Amino acid sequence: MYKKHIVTWDMLQIYTKKLASKIYSIKKWKGIIGVSRGGLIPATLLARELSIRYVDTLCICSYNDYYLQNIKVLKKPEYSTDDILIVDDLVDTGGTAKIIRKMYPSTYFVTIFAKPKEKRLVDNYMIDIPQNIWVEQPWDMTLSYSKPLIKEPKIK
Repeated sequence: MYKKHIVTWDMLQIYTKKLASKIYSIKKWKGIIGVSRGGLIPATLLARELSIRYVDTLCICSYNDYYLQNIKVLKKPEYSTDDILIVDDLVDTGGTAKIIRKMYPSTYFVTIFAKPKEKRLVDNYMIDIPQNIWVEQPWDMTLSYSKPLIKEPKIK
C-alpha cells in the first residue's frame, strides 16, 4: 500500500487557482477538455478562473481502485486546434499522459499534481508529489465521525 497525500476541497481550489495564475497569460484558450474522472473537477475550476465556457471531456479509464489497469479511451473529442487546454488531476506513471500526447500533440496539457517519473509529459503543473505517494482526492473521501481513543466515563 502507498503512503498517502490527502487533498482537501479547499486545497484543491487553492492549487487550481494558483495553476490558473501560472498559465492565464500563455494563450487565450477556446475551450477545456477535462480528462475523466480525475481531471473533471480541476477542469471546471480552471474554466471558471480563466472565463472559459466551452468544456468537454476525454473519457479514459486507467485505474481500478489503486491498481493500474489496461488503459481504454471511452470517449475522444475531435479537435484540430491547439487552442484547447487539456486538464487532468495527476501525471503518475505516464500511461494516460502518453495517450493524450499522441491524440493531441500540440495542445497545452496541465495537471494539478505531477510525479517525477513522467512529469515531462505535461506542459505545466502545480504540485510535485514523490513517486511512492498515492494522491487521495477529495471526491474519493467522506467526512465522518471519529471515535475518541478513550471513551469518557458515564456521569452518575
